[in-house]
Amino acid sequence: MYDMVIRNGSVIDGSGSAAQEIDVAITNGRIAAVGKDLGPGSKEVDAGGLLVTPGWVDIHTHYDGQVSWDPMLSPSSWNGVTTVVMGNCGVGFAPVVPGKEDYLIQLMEGVEDIPGAALVEGIQWNWETFPEYLDAIDKLPHAIDFCAQVPHGAVRTYVMGERGANNEMASPQEVDAMATIVKEGLQAGALGFSTTRTILHRAKDGELAPGTTADREEVIGIGRVLGEVGHGVFEVASDLAPEEEELAWMSQVGRETGRPVTFACLQNNEDPQQWQRLLTAVDEDRANGGTLTPQVAQRPAGVLFSLESSGHPFILHEAYQPLAALPIAERVAALSEPEMRRAILDNPPDLSGLPEVFTKSLTAWDNMFPLGDPIDYEPARDQSVLHRAQRKGCSPAELAYDTMLERNGKGIIYMPLLGYSNGNFEALREMMQHPHAVFGLSDGGAHCGLICDASMPSYLLTHWARDRSRGERLPIEELVHKQTRRTATFYGLDDRGLIAVGMKADINVIDYDGLTIHPPEMVYDLPAEARRLVQRVDGYRMTICSGEIILENGTPTGAMPGRLVRGPQEAPVAA
Repeated sequence: MYDMVIRNGSVIDGSGSAAQEIDVAITNGRIAAVGKDLGPGSKEVDAGGLLVTPGWVDIHTHYDGQVSWDPMLSPSSWNGVTTVVMGNCGVGFAPVVPGKEDYLIQLMEGVEDIPGAALVEGIQWNWETFPEYLDAIDKLPHAIDFCAQVPHGAVRTYVMGERGANNEMASPQEVDAMATIVKEGLQAGALGFSTTRTILHRAKDGELAPGTTADREEVIGIGRVLGEVGHGVFEVASDLAPEEEELAWMSQVGRETGRPVTFACLQNNEDPQQWQRLLTAVDEDRANGGTLTPQVAQRPAGVLFSLESSGHPFILHEAYQPLAALPIAERVAALSEPEMRRAILDNPPDLSGLPEVFTKSLTAWDNMFPLGDPIDYEPARDQSVLHRAQRKGCSPAELAYDTMLERNGKGIIYMPLLGYSNGNFEALREMMQHPHAVFGLSDGGAHCGLICDASMPSYLLTHWARDRSRGERLPIEELVHKQTRRTATFYGLDDRGLIAVGMKADINVIDYDGLTIHPPEMVYDLPAEARRLVQRVDGYRMTICSGEIILENGTPTGAMPGRLVRGPQEAPVAA
């Protein structure tokens, strides 16, 4: 008798093949049989009318701190994710010099907008080295699997101290020391190394993240150890400026080591066609034995403005300042007063002297959209705050003000930052369908006060496969493949992402027609009652990790089969 049999479902197995109405049997955390007329199971699951897919594998998250206190690693697990890869963008919490933990906290707080108070209260810091960090988090119970990467920022400051934090040039000896630490991390089970090369990634003190301006000798010197160890992905968050130079060193790492090098590939509003050049460069690199891999998003990198967010169009207005720290109910009451409304709207702040990239975002009314329910991440331009205000006969600022006061101060304005230069998803679609692209950039666990994209795996089904009306939809089998088998094997996790005999039994049972992503909401459930944006989702009837049901109809069951995945996982030999 099997432990569990899922019957009558429409199985999309992760290979890219068409859906089949077959049954799936599970024993001892593995898929024991797939087909018709399977024997009985101790637990029988009727999946008639439902989708059955592998669990999603999300390769771009930031649960490095949350892994210490949240066994569910939410909201990713709410969205059917059964494996996450954390430690992206060069930030993380190991190695750390004892007594210097506060630096890594303020670095993560600044780069990834994770509340420092939550990190201070939630992390135990019972480690110094990266292998000790892995040992510490490996002992904690979790519902889903998690994988770690060695972060450049932590390694650099561990080796170089303040000089590393200040982005001073590393000596050859210091590069060797960093490479040794990364090698030890990979040998202990890390699945990659990550770094940042973007000026947007700054610590809370405003300084660039360590490693942002590291020279070729440093990044290539560290990268070579991936080839020596024989596993691992080199992950880069980069402005790609200068474009040719950045691509050249990344290409060199891939060609020398044979290891994948992945970089964030997004449509840049300042250079809307750059993504096309990047994909061409990837094709040329691959033709010459390289491994460059564009990591692409499934919806724009977009900020969410609300009265509870880290920022919104009125946050710098002088009249708003005394209200900023008030509880939300008191703030809404004050903002609803006609006198306060006029004081704020009639007295815009002087934005001169502030970075243009910041000031533009506060007044880009033609690129701001009220985010209603149902949510629409691909709105037409005529739905912008600017055009709605013109039709209503008021100023865009007035409409934005009123929008944020809706639902007792819970109203949200969506502003797509990257990936929406053309006012539609066509650029995203082309990037998603590039043969060498890998899906990522959900940033689960990060950007708690301004961005909420951990639902992107679910969005593949709701928007791209089912609901899209402003362009071509994508085949559901292709989407499932790229969020399961493709992401799993990219990081060497060959034991998952596929419904086949012998594979790890990570499975979603989904009410496809009823799958619904709800509007983002701010909750205060982090340690120290710190805030974070989350999105609830309906339609996951069951999420299974290692053969155990961890969520049923969105409710945790208490099962904790998740574990730290150490190093590559070989594909099982089917019986």
